[in-house]
Amino acid sequence: MVVRSRVLCIDNPEDARTMLAGLDVSAQGIDIMASKAIHRIITISDIDSRAANIIKQEMLSRGGEAAAPWVLYKMDLRKVDMILMGTLRQYDELCEKLVMQPFGLKALVRQIKDALSNYDKQPPVIEAGRFRLDLAAKTTIMGILNVTPDSFSDGGRNFDFAVAVELAKRMVDDGAGIIDIGGESTRPGADPVGLDEELRRTIPVIETLAGELDVPISIDTYKPEVAKRALDAGATIINDISGLRDEKMPELAIERNVPVIVMHMKGTPRDMQQNPVYEDVVAEVADWLDRQAENAIAAGLPSEKILIDPGIGFGKTRDHNLEIMRRFSEFKSLGYPIVLGASRKAFIGAVLDLPADERVEGTIASVVYGVTRGANIVRVHDVKEVARACKLADAIIMGAE
Repeated sequence: MVVRSRVLCIDNPEDARTMLAGLDVSAQGIDIMASKAIHRIITISDIDSRAANIIKQEMLSRGGEAAAPWVLYKMDLRKVDMILMGTLRQYDELCEKLVMQPFGLKALVRQIKDALSNYDKQPPVIEAGRFRLDLAAKTTIMGILNVTPDSFSDGGRNFDFAVAVELAKRMVDDGAGIIDIGGESTRPGADPVGLDEELRRTIPVIETLAGELDVPISIDTYKPEVAKRALDAGATIINDISGLRDEKMPELAIERNVPVIVMHMKGTPRDMQQNPVYEDVVAEVADWLDRQAENAIAAGLPSEKILIDPGIGFGKTRDHNLEIMRRFSEFKSLGYPIVLGASRKAFIGAVLDLPADERVEGTIASVVYGVTRGANIVRVHDVKEVARACKLADAIIMGAE
């Protein structure tokens, strides 16, 4: 008999427990070993160098690893960044030790535990008015309805009221779980639209669809007054591309008790693509989203009402967008449901050398990859095709029903 070996694909504690149970390991053994089967890499920024030295020694003593800049050994007092590498069990043991140490390590323990817990936790049920979105059950498709004359993708085809209403209904039939309505183009270089014009474009459509659709409607706007009027008309989600920069927006979400999508954008649509620069695009986007969410929570918005969107195409180059996609799962550590808006974006066209209306395959590839990396809601134009792709992706990830 030939002895054979292979590398196992185990990426979360639940799969680790299933693997061990399949080997007929005792319940006690599963409890001991499951956390040893999962390896995680964590970044820590701006930590006191004295604390960094303690972390490094404690992690090494437990068989893990801690990478730090060489200047740490000069014993100067400064702030440094670190990367930790270890199993969940090693992190548990590390945190037990660090919680008794000085130099702010007790607070850091909470951050490490939250990052690890958030990465593996199931997304919550989002309550939006009379609707409940179970994001753990399946990927939710958000259908894009641009009631604008100058959208980058649909070229204003849905600017007519009757056409917009029919398209929304068709998207729901095709599998959309949310309809996202916007009255101002946010394509690169777009000029802002006045308040009255944006209201004229969006409110009648929302009023009509709110009484006819059995899915929630989101309003795609950065103007609190437009959001307010849209909620009055029947919308139940705010999709803010400016990421709550206007303090009136979280106040409105708190007052109406509605979910809000916090998106990252560098600059404004008019200037966002004018040479955007980042040292580490994923780190900077994640930190900004985390701060905006924390500010909203401090103002009184429940954390379960917050969703985040890294803002693919909003103040990012092709390579920035590809890196965000490649490292998409890092956003799970923030602990909020994640929205992915890659549909027909310019980075797809740049890679495939195709115009916006021929990017459906690129959109599907981006969406499915995002779903495997933690996207909970995908905002798309091609609802039928993407819904089918996501149904299969969900079956692979979660198991077919």
